[in-house]
Amino acid sequence: MAMVLNSKLPVVLNALLVVLLAISGVCLVSGSVSYDHKAITINGQRRILLSGSIHYPRSSPEMWPDLIQKAKEGGLDVIQTYVFWNGHEPAPGKYYFQGNYDLVKFIKLVQQAGLYVHLRIGPYVCAEWNFGGFPVWLKYIPGIVFRTNNGPFKAQMQRFTKKIVDMMKAERLYESQGGPIILSQIENEYGPMEYELGAPGKAYSYWSAKMALGLATGVPWVMCKQDDAPDPIINTCNGFYCDYFSPNKANKPKMWTEAWTGWYTEFGGAVPYRPAEDLAFSVARFIQKGGSFVNYYMYHGGTNFGRTAGGPFIATSYDYDAPLDEYGLKRQPKWGHLKDLHRAIKLCEPALVYGDPTVIRLGNYQEAHVFKYKAGGCAAFLANYNPRDYATVSFRNNHYNLPPWSISILPDCKNTVYNTARIGAQIARKKMVPVPMHGGLSWQAYNEETASVADSSFTMVGLLEQINTTRDATDYLWYTTDVKIDPHEGFLRNGKSPVLTVLSAGHALHVFVNGQLSGSSYGSLEFPKLTFSQRVNLRAGINKISLLSIAVGLPNVGPHFETWNAGVLGPVTLNGLNEGRRDLSWQKWSYKIGLKGEALNLLSLSGSSSVEWAQRSFVSQRQPLTWYKTTFNAPAGNSPLALDMGSMGKGQIWINGKSIGRHWPAYKASGNCGVCSYAGTFNEKKCGTNCGEASQRWYHVPRSWLNPTGNLLVVFEEWGGDPNGITLVRRETDSVCADIYEWQPNLMNYLMKASGKVNKPLRPKVHLECDAGQKISAVKFASFGTPEGVCGSYREGSCHAHHSYDAFNRLCVGQNFCSVTVAPEMFGGDPCPNVMKKLSVEVICS
Repeated sequence: MAMVLNSKLPVVLNALLVVLLAISGVCLVSGSVSYDHKAITINGQRRILLSGSIHYPRSSPEMWPDLIQKAKEGGLDVIQTYVFWNGHEPAPGKYYFQGNYDLVKFIKLVQQAGLYVHLRIGPYVCAEWNFGGFPVWLKYIPGIVFRTNNGPFKAQMQRFTKKIVDMMKAERLYESQGGPIILSQIENEYGPMEYELGAPGKAYSYWSAKMALGLATGVPWVMCKQDDAPDPIINTCNGFYCDYFSPNKANKPKMWTEAWTGWYTEFGGAVPYRPAEDLAFSVARFIQKGGSFVNYYMYHGGTNFGRTAGGPFIATSYDYDAPLDEYGLKRQPKWGHLKDLHRAIKLCEPALVYGDPTVIRLGNYQEAHVFKYKAGGCAAFLANYNPRDYATVSFRNNHYNLPPWSISILPDCKNTVYNTARIGAQIARKKMVPVPMHGGLSWQAYNEETASVADSSFTMVGLLEQINTTRDATDYLWYTTDVKIDPHEGFLRNGKSPVLTVLSAGHALHVFVNGQLSGSSYGSLEFPKLTFSQRVNLRAGINKISLLSIAVGLPNVGPHFETWNAGVLGPVTLNGLNEGRRDLSWQKWSYKIGLKGEALNLLSLSGSSSVEWAQRSFVSQRQPLTWYKTTFNAPAGNSPLALDMGSMGKGQIWINGKSIGRHWPAYKASGNCGVCSYAGTFNEKKCGTNCGEASQRWYHVPRSWLNPTGNLLVVFEEWGGDPNGITLVRRETDSVCADIYEWQPNLMNYLMKASGKVNKPLRPKVHLECDAGQKISAVKFASFGTPEGVCGSYREGSCHAHHSYDAFNRLCVGQNFCSVTVAPEMFGGDPCPNVMKKLSVEVICS
């Protein structure tokens, strides 16, 4: 239990109390948050805490209240977020805490909703965020080396960490001050890094812990993936599964700071997803093995607006297959299935926090974890770890049927209230609906010129590293040089053009010869380096070779990633000349940082008005290095909006001067997109979609960024796309489905029996709900019996009740929401007695 020292006691007695508490295994912090081996304790009460990551910069402030409320409705107790140093201190000593970086506003909104906060200060965040959250200027402090026992780095880290802690204290946001922050985190996933660095890494991790404790927040600190976190800091687990994890001291609780709900999307990769059944299974398995804190990473992933995506090659969407999708909508069935799990866990909380479980073997792959508490009650988790076969087990003289790879939760050690493989929540299929625009979008164009020696910023001998040159002020760096071709070169007569070979540290490259695009090359997240090697058309005399090198986010993870390179580092060679091979690497190169359109600020209303644009009838399609602009009015309604960029290649997007982010629909996804079972161990490559299609086609447009009329949309296109194919779309529900077994466990059944209102099992119900403003317009499929398939492609099985449609046509069509009991009499009788039946239904929303 939590203990607070009594200021009226003599100092000696207080000191003795501290010693006695330390011996008993209770960790003291000032205020009312503490911990022991079972759980975090708040105001003297051990708690099972369910948390979700929502990163405030990855959504707009106008979205925050709704996201937080949906998290609370989903059964969460805590909101977890990183603190993003490079967003808050873009230049040394110049701080920014406004707009979607208003950290205090975000935390106060969480507090207003009645939830707690876990503040992960880091300040290294990883998070697929540009440069891992570090500001790029940090790299250029003399003598600095990131994340090791380095004086300049430690000084900067301590300064920023103290800045954030002092800000929280000034706003009285720590729980010890009456605020919502119950946990803080220093550093982030440092264990693997410490292993790589050895003694300097260990010295740094201990310094980080000591520094954090010295800031006296009044709440516990954690270090994730840090097996040797020094007392009293709690070491925690991150991963797809953490049931195997144990803290490094017996007096620390078992905490899971990142339960990965899915995985990030990379340009060129399949879009990963994680089945709801497996995610629920992993959480139930963690709780049954003594876990008491679970944080979903992510609960809402959001969007990497601007140039905040890291990697490199991380997509603009950071959807993460989270329970709340990128647009803030509930991802069903994941959101609902986890909500049901949370309610089941909370029913067991008194037993879970009281003592350690007794483990009972029920079969080769089956076991029970039984928790008892002093009031005489108990709770049990019955697990089947077999990924292929059902199991029937006997527990306390009752028989239980366990699907493969599942856990059943029994809050009273008798009645099943939840099974991780039996989804009671509806399944929602989303669609992107084009917004009607009279006459479509009317585009104008402005051609970006290839760099020339005349307008270059400077000239140097040799090739320069890109990030050291641009300081990440832009994605773009021009390398330009002249190549003299003798009129007697053999290729001018035989037509066999020479081969230009360019080796680049990444990430993408466009090659122009005499102002014409000769070709492009690009890397990937796994292999960011690239080689361009193609025949190029050269003429006698002076030829201008211009290389446009493009960064696609800075690295965010890896030992000393601040030293990793980007850009054209060479060699750059011409092969096929009379002389054989000519090395261009060490001749004079002219450099230009950024694009002319960036310098003119074409993305803004004032900047875009400062140049002459080609009108609609003169807009060329498939033209590389082209700026496009148009205006549009905000559509009516509240549905989330996006841009369909499927007709474009690669570039960036702005609306009213704000950057949506990088678009790259031309980079087609590859990976594993086959049939994916929920059962069996999950990894980030197991389940994917979009193979052969764009890794990201739609780009989120926050409604709060729009004016009622005259919104300026600017697109910079590198490769050459067709802007006439760009459309504004709404994200809506297309149809909702449900798959419910006739005796599927459900919470209402348990509560009614526990209250004594019924003495026999209740049939489950199917609940179907369309978006606000929509109604169920038709029943696409309904079958009570043994239907097959999945939502969107159901089909009748060998057993089918022929009146399955009737109840839904009667009770649901024309309604926004409806409930139907899964019982034979609702569908004209039992179509196949003595067979386990289920109901599959899909209805259309419009």
